[in-house]
Amino acid sequence: MPDTPSDIDPAGITTVACIGAGVIGGGWAAHFLARGYRVRAWDPAPDAEAKLRRVVAGAWPALTELGLAEGAAQDNLTVLPTLAEAVDNAEFVQESAPEDLDLKRTLLADIDAATAPDVVIASSTSGFPMSDMATTAANPARLVVGHPFNPPYLIPLVEVVGGEKSERWAVDRASAFYRHVGKSVITMDRELPGFIANRLQEALWREALHMVSEGEATVEQIDTAITDGPGLRWPVHGPCLTFHLAGGEGGMAHMLDHFGPSLEAPWTRLTAPELTTRLRDDMVAGCESEADGRSIAELVAERDRAVIAVQRAVAESRGRTDD
Repeated sequence: MPDTPSDIDPAGITTVACIGAGVIGGGWAAHFLARGYRVRAWDPAPDAEAKLRRVVAGAWPALTELGLAEGAAQDNLTVLPTLAEAVDNAEFVQESAPEDLDLKRTLLADIDAATAPDVVIASSTSGFPMSDMATTAANPARLVVGHPFNPPYLIPLVEVVGGEKSERWAVDRASAFYRHVGKSVITMDRELPGFIANRLQEALWREALHMVSEGEATVEQIDTAITDGPGLRWPVHGPCLTFHLAGGEGGMAHMLDHFGPSLEAPWTRLTAPELTTRLRDDMVAGCESEADGRSIAELVAERDRAVIAVQRAVAESRGRTDD
């Protein structure tokens, strides 16, 4: 077993297995294809291949706009009838099954049993720690979390963390591979329920649900509050540097010392509201109203164009030319 990630160069990987072909798995497949990899996919759903190819086709215009790697082609996707065939000859495995702990445990154990022992197996889980998912795998040392953000073909962030039985070489190799394929990687030092970015966005999401539940704000008002407010600052500086600037020349120290007492005013509702039928229906109706007749496919295309424009504008402002 290799001891360091340098024993296998991530640049030498040519074939990736995508296990699970839903929105996240399909997004991963599209990303890997656009970076020039051969992708072998498997999903037990009878209509999985048709759905997967639709996801890839839908992502391809945005990926083409960003720039395809040499040899990139949708034809490099192969959907296999069995898990064992999908991981055969794969040099990296990305699992993206539904968020069901028993399912994850069984599936990761099955992938582990069918995959060469020096291949890293990464899970796209958005909440489960690897320590809880790797309990039945024979070789948990090479199992890690590689948590992406939707859509994986467009949003660069991946959070990588191992479990109690994961070895450092697997965490480091996964991080190196993700960086090689163009991802922005946070390699976490320890497991944390929900990881980093999910915990942050879920805090905002819980507050949004509270405001809708209490009739304090509409869905559209909440979205506008972010898109036309702090959301404009976050692609450049995250929340910490944003508040650092709020302190003027004194920076974060002045901001905390000067505004400290008033900062506690919004900290009144950290628990999630009850998801009643009424709240559920209000959220659905609010989103339908805000969409104003635009289909999911139209909204995806709109989002992709805008995210690409934002990424390019931010890169240009920083003096980078990542194209």
